Amino acid sequence: MAAFPTSTTVFDSILFRDAFGTPRMREVFSDYALISRYAEVEIALAKAQARCSVIPANAAEEIARHTNVSAFDFDLLRRETDVVGYPILPLVHQMVKQCGEAGRYVHWGATTQDIMDSAVILQVRDGLEIIEEDIAALRGILADLSRRYRDTPMAGRTHLQQALPVTFGYKTAIWLAMFDRHAERLEQLKPRVLVGQFAGAAGTLASLGDKGFDVQKALCEELGLGVPVSTWHVARDGLAEVVNFFGLVTGSLGKIALDIMIMASTEFAELYEPFVKGRGASSTMPQKRNPISSELMLAACKGVRQHAGLMLDAMVQDFERATGPWHAEWMAIPESFVLTAGALHQAKFALGGLIVDEKKMAGNLDISRGLIVAEAVMMGLAPQMGRQEAHDVVYDACRLANEKQLTLADALAANPQVSGRIDRATIDRLTSPGNYLGLAPEMVDRVLAASRR
Repeated sequence: MAAFPTSTTVFDSILFRDAFGTPRMREVFSDYALISRYAEVEIALAKAQARCSVIPANAAEEIARHTNVSAFDFDLLRRETDVVGYPILPLVHQMVKQCGEAGRYVHWGATTQDIMDSAVILQVRDGLEIIEEDIAALRGILADLSRRYRDTPMAGRTHLQQALPVTFGYKTAIWLAMFDRHAERLEQLKPRVLVGQFAGAAGTLASLGDKGFDVQKALCEELGLGVPVSTWHVARDGLAEVVNFFGLVTGSLGKIALDIMIMASTEFAELYEPFVKGRGASSTMPQKRNPISSELMLAACKGVRQHAGLMLDAMVQDFERATGPWHAEWMAIPESFVLTAGALHQAKFALGGLIVDEKKMAGNLDISRGLIVAEAVMMGLAPQMGRQEAHDVVYDACRLANEKQLTLADALAANPQVSGRIDRATIDRLTSPGNYLGLAPEMVDRVLAASRR
């Protein structure tokens, strides 16, 4: 009889795993990859200690030669981890057995958290590389959209009401600027976060005497990580920064997703996610085309936000080794990486093939019959009649336009205070939304120039 799937979360579900993550990021945080990282750190530690004459050089060579993760008894590793509460002692048992006489030098002077923290930093480094690539690709997509729609007028909205005209390129340039800042943040956090951990039982390196700092430095060099200025067993700000950075990234994706979803609604109909037959289909309503990628981005945003809070909570640790908050990271870190990668994947798909209905944007801009540029008219009349009188005249014209379903231009032309001062051509020019874009196109240029830098 065929085996049934046994996954219990969306991250490893055969149904949902590619909706909420990506294969590449799942591989970075897979069990096998994590165990391999533990072994990698143990091997690097042996090499570092051999360099520093703490253990025999041939012992380090034997440890590196004979350690074989694929030959581990993973069921035994699971059972012993369940008993011990941590995976490193069970892992060391199997490495010692594989390495024979040299096995006595495995895990020399280290503590469990040294190995686990250094291993997770190696995972974080690999995961951040993927995130960095995804952000760069998304910035390229947003830059293309901003250039293409630099001068495409649409209604700018505040409080869900039409406010003033903008351009669609202006909107996407704002999105681009967010991700330019995220790229900068990512580059800045790496030196703070990508540092190794090796400090011993209470963080003082006491077990290695005067060789402690030398071994620590050599280990970090073996792993390609920075050397910590102090032990960070209970100083978890670096890892909390990474996950809270993901909160910012997915928060920006959530904002973009919300805009797309509203603009894709029937009443707006200005944007659509790329067409793929069957995607976003309803089981009962054939006409539906739901914005699935945006919905997944928004869900990921909410999930990462919870993990960001969990990581802040996990920072509150007691004394020199914590009694439990550390364990919360084991949940929050992998899931945050997977969710963020999944959300970026959905964003690249949705924005990379975004369908923009410029005619519908123009039609929506005309819904108010010119009222959206009442401010422009007021400022245009102010030199002839003063700002306050201009405000009152335009206010009355707006009321008349609403009551009689007139265009603002017709309502103004019917007012002798206006028609006596400016001609109809000037009225039409002032009430044309496309003539009141402010510096929106120039702001696009500024964002694109900054993004290139």
